Amino acid sequence: MNPAQLVSSLSPPLDQSFIESLIYEFLDIERRFALGDWEPATLNAGQFAEVLSRLIYHIDSGNISRRKGVDPCLTYIEDSNNRNVHNFPERRAALHLCKVIRTIYKFRSQRGAVHIDPDYSANELDSTLVVSLSRWCVAEVLRLFWTGSTSDIASTIREIIRYEVPAVLNIDDRPLVLRTDCTPEEEILLLLHNAGEQGLSRTSIGKSVPRPASTITNTLKKLVSAEMRQAYLRDDETYVLTPNGTKRIVEELAGKMTI
Repeated sequence: MNPAQLVSSLSPPLDQSFIESLIYEFLDIERRFALGDWEPATLNAGQFAEVLSRLIYHIDSGNISRRKGVDPCLTYIEDSNNRNVHNFPERRAALHLCKVIRTIYKFRSQRGAVHIDPDYSANELDSTLVVSLSRWCVAEVLRLFWTGSTSDIASTIREIIRYEVPAVLNIDDRPLVLRTDCTPEEEILLLLHNAGEQGLSRTSIGKSVPRPASTITNTLKKLVSAEMRQAYLRDDETYVLTPNGTKRIVEELAGKMTI
């Protein structure tokens, strides 16, 4: 499932512009994080929190506001004095979302990510926290409002956080790695990362990697071997990246994702 399909499956009941903005803000945070760009990943979480607070405010109050701030939106939902009528499908879930949104919004501000702070430099731990909280929020929105199977939520999240690798160009439905400094292993890993859970067949990989057939075959055997386990050959004869492969992409090949 790609982002556009996910948006379509959630609107209605959710406002299309809100859920579209939410998904694409989320994807931008994920892209920055995967490339090791810690500060933007942390900073952009503020926009994610703003969009999500307006989205759940709309569901709870029935009112659409594209300018309302985070605190007014969440204060209405939290409603400490029990003055408001609430339409959110699960009251407790709404309150949990409010707490997490406040954590995201305040954290990125109080850690100095919003304004230039000589005592702060963005780091991986800060970004990891922000990304994890954002993922939980998106998963909760899916749980509450997606009409698909709840058992597919985890795989859907994994699929939407996959992003297209800038160094991979699709021509005639054939992905090609544009960089010329990749080893066969690296080239295949980048292609599998770009393919996501859809995976690639041996035939597709052969068409996309301008290497001798024996080199491709031996490289795939190595990647799926017990020693590496960075790729997996599924029953449908497609290769997909494993968490080991994803870890290598993030830790070793982030610099080769761009042209």
